[in-house]
Amino acid sequence: MKILIDIGHPAHVHYFRNFIKIMEQKGHSFLIIAKNRNITYELLRHYNIPFKKRKDYPSSLIGKLINIPLTDFMVIKNAMQYKPDIMMGFSGTHIAHAGKFLGVPSIVIDDTEHARLAHLSYKFFATHILTPECFKKNMGHKQIRFNGYMELCYLHPHYFKPDSKVMELLKIDKNEKFIILRFVSWNASHDVGHSGLSLAMKHTIVKELSKYAKVFISSEGELPKNLKPYQIKIPPQKMHDALAFATLLYGESSTMASECACLGTPAFFNDNDGRGYTNEEEEKYGLVFNYSESFQDQNRSLRKALELLKNHNIKQEFQSRCQKMLADKIDVTAFMVWFIEKYPESAKIMKENPDYQYNFK
Repeated sequence: MKILIDIGHPAHVHYFRNFIKIMEQKGHSFLIIAKNRNITYELLRHYNIPFKKRKDYPSSLIGKLINIPLTDFMVIKNAMQYKPDIMMGFSGTHIAHAGKFLGVPSIVIDDTEHARLAHLSYKFFATHILTPECFKKNMGHKQIRFNGYMELCYLHPHYFKPDSKVMELLKIDKNEKFIILRFVSWNASHDVGHSGLSLAMKHTIVKELSKYAKVFISSEGELPKNLKPYQIKIPPQKMHDALAFATLLYGESSTMASECACLGTPAFFNDNDGRGYTNEEEEKYGLVFNYSESFQDQNRSLRKALELLKNHNIKQEFQSRCQKMLADKIDVTAFMVWFIEKYPESAKIMKENPDYQYNFK
């Protein structure tokens, strides 16, 4: 089988890398098309995944809209040469358009409810749409739900074991407490209208949390001069090891909050829209703490983080909660392998018997 995957974000590399490896071992082939947002190309090269480059989106909403047909044309052109049997992508506007134009099935995966522009751009063109069960939006008859999180594609125990050598890279003792702060750039199409944590609040967070543990900052954008000394300096592929051993994560990233949930590390997520998956990770498993971007909530979330840091058994408690979550969820990568290999029969099976997915635990 020939599979085309469009990758538009570093996280998408992680979503698909184990899937690609397993499918290649089974004799399937891939064409990966990717744009270089942040460290996407660096990750693809690290995991030895060959790819074709496509242009990044402009930062403005108008620029993003103009870029859609231009990127569609590039994907269609490459697909016509490659002749894939199926196309895949996360929030996959371009594979949905290309698939519709060429008569090739397209499987779009999504877990972000408020990405309304993206939904409008692919919903009517995709063949099927895969979402977690906790996704709080009805995408119509094309939607197929699975009981898992995208972060389990790479952080499920079947695929990931934390490497304690990351502590050496961080230049801290093995038993030393440390905290990771994550600041995002807020330039995605679904980030319009968001401001995130204020600069003053970022300084306050660093000052207060530093009283309890060493602080590292992971930031999509350029940090102010006085916060640069806190910038984490490890290879990007080692970030998940760092998250696994961190005392807690505090920031603006839903993906990293969910990654921590999958690793048993407490996570604080500040965002006005929230996500179905981080809500479930809080309400059902107690692994994530969700707050809005309001000044009041920024202060509330900081107070809660400081309260948690006074608990000396914090990691043991959250590891136990994580094990409960993992017992409930499926191996998302194994499910994807089956779904694509058996497609379109697999779509029919999931519509008629959703519990079939529990064969992939």
